[in-house]
Amino acid sequence: MTDQSAGGSAFSSVTIVIPAYNEERFIAKCLESCIDQTSAPDEIIVVNNKSTDDTVSIVRRIQAENPHIDIRLLEQSTFQGIAPTRNCGFDDARSEVIGRIDADSIVANDWVATIRQCFADPAIDAATGPVVYYDMPLRGPVFKLDDTVRQRMHRKAKDQRFLLGANMALRASAWRAVRHLTRLDLEDRLHEDIDLAVTLFKNNFEILYEPALVAGMSGRRVECAPRDFYRYATRYIRTTKAHGVSSGAALMTIFILLLGYFPVRVLRFFYDVEGNRFSLTKLRSGRRRRETKPASVARCVGMPGADACGAHPDAPSQRAA
Repeated sequence: MTDQSAGGSAFSSVTIVIPAYNEERFIAKCLESCIDQTSAPDEIIVVNNKSTDDTVSIVRRIQAENPHIDIRLLEQSTFQGIAPTRNCGFDDARSEVIGRIDADSIVANDWVATIRQCFADPAIDAATGPVVYYDMPLRGPVFKLDDTVRQRMHRKAKDQRFLLGANMALRASAWRAVRHLTRLDLEDRLHEDIDLAVTLFKNNFEILYEPALVAGMSGRRVECAPRDFYRYATRYIRTTKAHGVSSGAALMTIFILLLGYFPVRVLRFFYDVEGNRFSLTKLRSGRRRRETKPASVARCVGMPGADACGAHPDAPSQRAA
């Protein structure tokens, strides 16, 4: 499976894998963004992990509405968890490159094209990029901060690299080489994307940070209780410790997450996503919980290079040292 440019050059085939558990609020928008690409993916795989809501019926509806796109729905019911669900999709992918996003991700419309550009370099084994928190206030400044921090982490860290599960890709050959070394994490204590990244890095696979590889994701994590958020934030350090790595990047990430949790949580309660403004009427309203992606975010995430969000389209890609 290859994609041909106007000049006839062959590009890597791309599968997009989306693990899903009770994602009826987000999965339709996620799939729509995967379909609305300037360079079409060769296949899209949704891996359902014991969902009890309408996730499956929504995926089947979108399959029927888009017969020109190879959308497959897999069931992973052996284990509950993101790692085994991801593995199911990765193992079944038929393409040379596997893109991985979350069910609440909304990818830029040049996302697949950017992946193909990244992996045109045979030295690249995996890639990741920045994210836009599309249902949060101050999207532009937060996007700039996210991109800056991730670039610095990638450049400065000497003993590890990162991949972001909401926005990443890797060669199928690299996955097959390290699959048996990754953790299944049935206790749900680790970041499975960081586990994969560190495993790749320790086995001399090249990981690229590409600022033009942009995806949107929900900031819904800040809605969880403080204790749960702390447990989530400290997964990073547990993951690196599991690999015997003492990571300054992990400590910096945890510090930033915990520092921003309470102010962002409060702001989110007053934030009208559809109107892109603060409003007292939105304080813990039921309507806020039904919102997904406003038009302004579609424009922000959909523009090549994410320059609408204040990113730098000409910023250099960064490879692992």
